[in-house]
Amino acid sequence: MFDVCERVVGANVEFAGERAGPGRVRSESVGDPLARGPLCLAHASATASVHKSFSSAHNSVPAPHTFVSGATGSPPRGPVDAGELPETCGMKKNLAAGGAVSPMDAVVLAGGYATRLWPITRHRPKMLLPVAETTVIDRVLSEMESDDRIDDVYVSTNEAFAEDFRAHLDAEGYEKATLSVEDTSDEDEKFGVVGALAQLVEREGIAGRDLMVIAGDNLISFDISDFLDFHAESGGTTLAAYDVGSLDKASSYGIVTLDGDRVVDFQEKPDDPKSTLVSIACYAFPADSVRFSEYLSDGNNPDEPGWFIQWLVENDTVSAFSFDEAWYDIGTPESYLEAVAHYLDGENLVADDATVENSELNGNVHVLDGATVTDSSLRNSIVFDGATVRDCDVRDSIVDRETLVENLDLSGALIGAHTRIADSSGD
Repeated sequence: MFDVCERVVGANVEFAGERAGPGRVRSESVGDPLARGPLCLAHASATASVHKSFSSAHNSVPAPHTFVSGATGSPPRGPVDAGELPETCGMKKNLAAGGAVSPMDAVVLAGGYATRLWPITRHRPKMLLPVAETTVIDRVLSEMESDDRIDDVYVSTNEAFAEDFRAHLDAEGYEKATLSVEDTSDEDEKFGVVGALAQLVEREGIAGRDLMVIAGDNLISFDISDFLDFHAESGGTTLAAYDVGSLDKASSYGIVTLDGDRVVDFQEKPDDPKSTLVSIACYAFPADSVRFSEYLSDGNNPDEPGWFIQWLVENDTVSAFSFDEAWYDIGTPESYLEAVAHYLDGENLVADDATVENSELNGNVHVLDGATVTDSSLRNSIVFDGATVRDCDVRDSIVDRETLVENLDLSGALIGAHTRIADSSGD
């Protein structure tokens, strides 16, 4: 039997999942951090996974951390200097000035609610999720900070996450980045990306400026400086394009058709895509192509930016910067864990004040500050700060902050913050 003690406010708790033998749980989402008092659910069904519960406040990656190879349990090697990190674990620090792009501003889109990552992102922006030594959004902001062609960087978010981003930007000390808050606090109130961009241009008084726009959940392996070099040479609107290698995957994105580098056709999320080359929500617009208000005044779709690009291709000149390196769209637990695995590159990353004893870390495992892992085996998983994993086999899973999991086999699990779940039936 499972003894599950959940901290719950208001909402009913729904169980779903799969049992594959004693102590084995396959779970989609567990947890609710809005802790006001325990509600103990004893002798729960063997199909145990709490559905769509909640997560806690944002969680940046504290430093320092230690990279560890293979099984662990021995004393840590000590902190790794930035210069010693694997090449995949950080962007280039010194970016060339590049081509003659006019001074421009940039917008980092960070207003989504990331419902597919709940409960991990129920009360935490996915752009602040840790990826190796940094966070998703910091990989973008640090590059923009280093390129002299970019003047001001506006982090566009909603009221629900404004304080999280404000605290993060203050802590990181970026000189260019400033917060720009849209007047929404819930998924149902969203303006759509194009609508939010039109409002931001007006709100910040940046009409008439060249503009770069990039999704804050984009993990890109090319340098933004190279993208801007290409933009300078092309002279018009530029988008970044990537071959996802699958028509099924491509149908979730904007499909790009090229004649050389020129975009001659663009179809946003077609049911029957013509190719596997997709737009990745990274754009550079000359000032006269920042036509969001004109696009919206014609009654066009305000949601995904791809609809605007499709319209722009029919009314303007658009070029594509195609790249072959890795790209991750952090939209699902699977893509997030894939991105972490890419940057860890088979290593394990353990915070110096985390405890790992009598356990095996079998690659691409990140254990954050104050977490405890004992008598367990982990692979391709993240254990957030203050969590405890005891006597478990954990694969392809995320265990959120201040959570206890014990005597369990977890595969593909999302365990929300402040959860207590254990198999008390014994072996």
